[in-house]
Amino acid sequence: MSALRKLAGQTAIYGLSSIVARFLNFLLTPLYTSKAVFAPDDFGVITYFLGWSAFLNIVLSFGMETTFFRYASKEGIDQKRAYGAAFHIVAFISLVFTAVIALCASPIADWSGYGAFASTVLMLGITLGLDAITAIPMARLRQENRAWRFVFINMMNVGVNIAVSLFFLAYCMPKYKAGDSNALIDAVYDPSFGVGYVFLAYLVASIVKMLLLLPQWPSITMRDPRLVRPMLVFAAPLVLAGLAGMVNEMGSRVLLKYLLPAETADHDLGVFGACYKLAVLITLFIQAFRFAAEPFFFSRAHDPRSKETFARINNLFVAFCMSAFLVVMLFLDAFKWFIPNPAYWEGLRIVPIIMLANVFLGIYYNQSVWYKVTDRTRVAGKLALLGAALTLLGNIALVPWLGYMGSAWATLICYAAMSALSYAWGQKHWPVPYNVGRVLMYMAGAVALWWGCEQLELTGPTNLSLRALALLVFIAVVWKVERPSLRLN
Repeated sequence: MSALRKLAGQTAIYGLSSIVARFLNFLLTPLYTSKAVFAPDDFGVITYFLGWSAFLNIVLSFGMETTFFRYASKEGIDQKRAYGAAFHIVAFISLVFTAVIALCASPIADWSGYGAFASTVLMLGITLGLDAITAIPMARLRQENRAWRFVFINMMNVGVNIAVSLFFLAYCMPKYKAGDSNALIDAVYDPSFGVGYVFLAYLVASIVKMLLLLPQWPSITMRDPRLVRPMLVFAAPLVLAGLAGMVNEMGSRVLLKYLLPAETADHDLGVFGACYKLAVLITLFIQAFRFAAEPFFFSRAHDPRSKETFARINNLFVAFCMSAFLVVMLFLDAFKWFIPNPAYWEGLRIVPIIMLANVFLGIYYNQSVWYKVTDRTRVAGKLALLGAALTLLGNIALVPWLGYMGSAWATLICYAAMSALSYAWGQKHWPVPYNVGRVLMYMAGAVALWWGCEQLELTGPTNLSLRALALLVFIAVVWKVERPSLRLN
């Protein structure tokens, strides 16, 4: 089987977990944003706390997934002991963090400006601790190519989250509001808890995930203390890069709270956060691809033809992402109904910008192979810090002028700059023959097709037919160009 086909197969399997499961999770967005559940101001609170959770998750996992993959692939190192060392490092950090949150939930809630949400802070803190601890056993499943076990656990995690959310927000809440309560609702439902039920669902799902992974937990003796220091040294730049990268990805959720006028900040943050989710087709594919690609890149790095393989993968990756861009943008009038409350629709204009930004982010992830396989992980930190600086400066400069649109443009500028700099830097140290012209052609071609359809301002069946034709033309061109590379090993 060719290397490309093997990677495609693994991406498809992991996609059952990351694409299908997270897409099911995404289907909660219509529930959260419906008129009967959360107004934009409430969804702004959810968006704010989830923004902070993304940063904390980077710290708690401490780059140990990538570090474990790297050390498990090194000669002379016992994979089980590398796994044990990674697990116990993360477990220690997470337990300390959870204890601090338990003691300081109320002051943290007051500091954030949401003093009434101390219980939400506590639930989120426990959830983050559990998620970090379970990340390493999940990485072990990937390293052992136990993809179906990985899929099952992730699907259960998402399924429980959906079930709990539906129970409280689609069953208890409407019945309570309609005066049709019963003994069960009276016993478990509190209308004042509000957005707390979103985070309660996350917590219950994380507990179930932890229980399912208990058989994969290493014993306290399954570790090598001599690996702790070098693993921490290897991981530290990745943590810095992850934090800086998260500024680029999630920083806007936090910054908008303070850069927008106080009277509209929660509303605009809710609109921004909801419409941001419509880039889900690209972001979910990127995640599924990364699950399969990271161990694949490490295992193929020493192959004499690996660089040519990586370049072809990048072409296919961009082609797929731009196809997803066209699917969403050409038929945005249908996709917008995933957010059923028209009060959110004013934010739809950020969608093309965010989707293009995520394509550049995916390209950057593809290119990251050069500094990972050459152990130059400090490069990741430098590039991510530069990106974080661009994000912060971009938001500070553009948000007061353009509102939340400024955050969208800042995100695009950041990711485009990071991918360009990573490419230039990588060509000096571990050159991969990326076809830059082809990649830019795919991106420009897709944008041009979408823009052209928008300018015609057609309606009805004629409009839909033209947009479907534009999508088919793009896919046909990509297939004709890329088909020969699929036959190569």
